[in-house]
Amino acid sequence: MHRAMYRSAEESKKAPAGAETVIADFARRETLATALQGIESVYLVCSPVPDLVKLETSMIDACVTTGVKHVVLNSALGAGDYNKSFPSWHRKVEDYLRATRLSWTILRPNSFHQNTVTYYAPSIRTQGVFYSSLGDSRMSYVDVRDVAAAAAETLKGGSHAGKIYELNGPQALTSSEIADKIARHSGRPVKYVDIPVEAQRKAMLDLGMPEWQVGALLELQQYYVNGQGGDVDDVLETLIGRSPIAMDDFLKEECRGVPSASGECVAEDQEAQGEIASKIRPIRIGRQTFYKSTSLTARSFHGCQGRSYQV
Repeated sequence: MHRAMYRSAEESKKAPAGAETVIADFARRETLATALQGIESVYLVCSPVPDLVKLETSMIDACVTTGVKHVVLNSALGAGDYNKSFPSWHRKVEDYLRATRLSWTILRPNSFHQNTVTYYAPSIRTQGVFYSSLGDSRMSYVDVRDVAAAAAETLKGGSHAGKIYELNGPQALTSSEIADKIARHSGRPVKYVDIPVEAQRKAMLDLGMPEWQVGALLELQQYYVNGQGGDVDDVLETLIGRSPIAMDDFLKEECRGVPSASGECVAEDQEAQGEIASKIRPIRIGRQTFYKSTSLTARSFHGCQGRSYQV
């Protein structure tokens, strides 16, 4: 069986079919023992918030006291060699987990395909451009569904115990290359505009983003500008047993609804949809496995109906 943890009954309605649900909260230690009752393996993932270290180490403590055997920690690329931003937070949790008696596996995914929608779609829809200070640096984007597949595999423990897997996508792309791909798949002109870091900082603050988040995002961006985060290898493919989803595949799927002259969304051909579906295998998790379910809702580059991914 598998069990999905949510912080509210309303959120638990998002659980995948067949999943047992439980209401608990990393910040409320008294709720965690019940959530972990009868659980052998835990997939631990937390949003990048300032309390990440406190929240995840609290869950690790609960795993120790309730007899959990194996923990798969969703960390971040850079946790091994970048002592800034989100990777440095994740590294503290990694070290804490490794010092316990628990069996563990650590996943360090690169930037997500879905981030291109989260951060770029709003200005693309209104201006046909997106802005950043990445220059010609490269990222090996990975799809969240492939990260989920890797988590499902490593929850089995066994040969994955004590391993750290850095998860890179199949291509290392610059922002200009991303713009070209979005333009090709969406059928509309799209450009990348490189701006000074301070201009980007001001723009994010003007949007109402908190100072801590702006600082962390810009520090993380520097990781890629420094020439890191652009590796391409076969680690992810070996873990999930198939080719990882490529950026072109993701964009073809995301841009499936294109605006007609009236501004309504119309579907592209069914063959393209089938091509994407054939690359995504169902995720099956073994008996008495626990994982935290995270829902990511993506808005399209056209402002059409978004979709939710269960990770």
